[in-house]
Amino acid sequence: MAAALDEGQEPESDEGLGWQPVWKRPRKLKSKAAVKLQLHKQRRRLQDAGKRRLTAGESRRPRPRQSRIGSAAARRDARALSRVRHSTAWLR
Repeated sequence: MAAALDEGQEPESDEGLGWQPVWKRPRKLKSKAAVKLQLHKQRRRLQDAGKRRLTAGESRRPRPRQSRIGSAAARRDARALSRVRHSTAWLR
């Protein structure tokens, strides 16, 4: 009875397993150096992504309202200068 149950079970360790999908293959342990290198690369990737997210958020962030109210005079001056710069009065 026990021999019949053992027949259909897994092959012996000395027999080749043949082709198996990746998720069923036995895991190969990495050396400490390989693990450290992988973690270093992962940390670097995550830091770079964080920096990209931060700069993207800052570029779209609206300016505080208080500074816009305070700079109304500066905006008026800039508008006047722009009108002078873009006018065609000196061409005539």
